[in-house]
Amino acid sequence: MKTTKILYWVFNILFAFVMFGSAIPDVMSSPDAVKGMHGALGYPLYFIPFIGVAKMLGVIAILVPGFPRLKEWAYAGLTFDLIGATYSIYSIPNPDGPWYFMLIFIALAAAAYIYYHKKLDLQKRQA
Repeated sequence: MKTTKILYWVFNILFAFVMFGSAIPDVMSSPDAVKGMHGALGYPLYFIPFIGVAKMLGVIAILVPGFPRLKEWAYAGLTFDLIGATYSIYSIPNPDGPWYFMLIFIALAAAAYIYYHKKLDLQKRQA
């Protein structure tokens, strides 16, 4: 039980840190975010702060205790964001970096989600 809880928090805090860190430049429409999302990928300017706020809300949802259904949606939304970002980077002719680097973050999302469910299963067994 203790190991599962520790791994749950480690993976979720790392995942939240990565997603929140990527949300801040989007919310502020920083020049790097605009250059990457609008200039390189062609997304509209209004989409950049929207996706940043959505990521921040998802991070809050996975860190706040309770609300299991909301957590499921948050994990799904953040994972869709990562998959969409990976595909977007893969699709452009000359990306700034390799697309497969994004697989690390997708694996982190998977680990956080798996340990969320392991923690829920342990809580149900104890009840």
